[in-house]
Amino acid sequence: MAHRKRRRKRSAWIVASALVLFMAFVVARSFRTSGYRCSVCMDFRGEGVCRTVDAPTEQEARSGAITNACAFLASGVTDSLACERTTPTKTDCSAIN
Repeated sequence: MAHRKRRRKRSAWIVASALVLFMAFVVARSFRTSGYRCSVCMDFRGEGVCRTVDAPTEQEARSGAITNACAFLASGVTDSLACERTTPTKTDCSAIN
């Protein structure tokens, strides 16, 4: 019986350590400077919104900004897909130093 308690305690420490390492990784990644910043303005079904996203590549930043803007403008999967295929009214991307 004592052997089982020791085994559970050891397993709990291993799981807790793994969670702490994972959280440290997430926090460290959030502070990393991105390579590009894109600001995108979208008009969809009579409404408009602008969003800015930082990402490692210009394409990822642009795509992320479009997706983020469409999340505010569209309702449902079909609208989201239609919005994301709409040409942005304004796009401004630049490298972050």
